[in-house]
Amino acid sequence: MPGFSQLSVSSQDSRGTKRKWVPEEDVALVACMVDLHNVGTFNTDTGFNVSYLNELERMLEIFLPHAMLKAKPNLESIIRTLKRDSAIVYDMLSEKDNSGFGWDKHRQLVVAEDTV
Repeated sequence: MPGFSQLSVSSQDSRGTKRKWVPEEDVALVACMVDLHNVGTFNTDTGFNVSYLNELERMLEIFLPHAMLKAKPNLESIIRTLKRDSAIVYDMLSEKDNSGFGWDKHRQLVVAEDTV
């Protein structure tokens, strides 16, 4: 699907050059975001509050000390990408206007009409 990207995507660092996210960083980022959500300190009704990026940066520094991931632009960029991609998947699998895609609950996989 055009515009759809993987979790391991490039984001810009402070020098404006692109960096490639590696699977280890993906796993650490998701684990830290889940921890932040579960603790509740940075969670609000509409999503994480403003200071969560700085806390994520601190947490990731512990798990990945040599990755040098910064709140801005690295974390901000990848989270924006995650939001966009999750919206694409949600729309693709939703019951309304799903463009021929769907979710098979029994087989636990995405299904598509033959024309897709």
